Amino acid sequence: MTFEEVIGQQNAKHQLRQLITEGRVPHAMLFCGPAGCGKMALALAFASELLGHSRLLRQWGHPDLHFSFPTIKKPNMGAEHQPTSDDYASEWHDLLMQGPYFTLEQWMTQMDAENQQAIITAAESDRLSRRLAIKSSQGGYKICIIWLPERMNLASANKLLKLLEEPPEQTVFIMVSEDPGRLLETIRSRTQRFDFKRISEEDIRTALIQQRGLDDDTAQRIARISAGSWTQALDTLSAGNENHMFFDLFTMLMRLAYSKRVKELKKWSESIAAFGREKQKRMIVYCNRMVRESFMYNFHCPELSYMTHDEENFAKRFAPFINEYNVIEMTEMFEHALRDISQNANSKMVFFDIAMQTIILITRKK
Repeated sequence: MTFEEVIGQQNAKHQLRQLITEGRVPHAMLFCGPAGCGKMALALAFASELLGHSRLLRQWGHPDLHFSFPTIKKPNMGAEHQPTSDDYASEWHDLLMQGPYFTLEQWMTQMDAENQQAIITAAESDRLSRRLAIKSSQGGYKICIIWLPERMNLASANKLLKLLEEPPEQTVFIMVSEDPGRLLETIRSRTQRFDFKRISEEDIRTALIQQRGLDDDTAQRIARISAGSWTQALDTLSAGNENHMFFDLFTMLMRLAYSKRVKELKKWSESIAAFGREKQKRMIVYCNRMVRESFMYNFHCPELSYMTHDEENFAKRFAPFINEYNVIEMTEMFEHALRDISQNANSKMVFFDIAMQTIILITRKK
């Protein structure tokens, strides 16, 4: 993995290369930034530079490169067993071989997880201590990449803190985080933090044309929708991506609500209630985005629009129903629903309430 393979992020690449050139590599680094900006890709490229681009890195099998990541406990694991990265080494390797840009949702699917919460256990920190105590096999650096360290439980975090306070010789920790505020302050204080920005729209557009063979117009539209996230851009390209399902559910909600078909809206709410909590939250976020985009469409300014062709075609007819008389209340409705689902409210009630409120809001007379 080279820095040239990382999409965009020219300033970040220069900064990281300079650390190596000047011999100022910190023993603990915290890579932060929004989802899809390439934090993991930069971590892998940086690790590859430090390890000399050995051919072993092509298959991510270098003995001095260690990974730590959130895992789940499967029913067939013993009652006393705490899962570690070793339990999912094969699944992790398969995910990495697909590319350095991936999401927690993709990792959960790779682990064949359902509604469990993936965490980094205390046993995982013990595993790292044992592994990193061994001398480098190649006589150089040992690299430990910890993906989503904010998912460490307290026992794991405290053990990692001890490792950071007394780091093994020639060991570099790279923590790749999307929510660094959830880390212990004592851990954050012992790392050098690097904040990476979203990928520029132009860099995503260029990568879509060069790597995916898209025409300029399609690449430009997807780049705008992706909001600086390469994983979002790839998801938009996928024929079976989740947003297609959310689009169908959103349009169904609006059509049924406009026709005041309560019985069918009840079925609609029950179908979404069958999703896992995380998927329900993503559905709500999508609906809120579509409300915003539909409202902005009324201003007839293409530069303000961030929609796919299908979404825009729907907005041509639907946008007049989202206006200054209801847009704020609709936005607040979805924000409250997101909060309620996050707090484990009854999902059938939450989504049926959305349906009933939508009837009132989109049929409101100006």
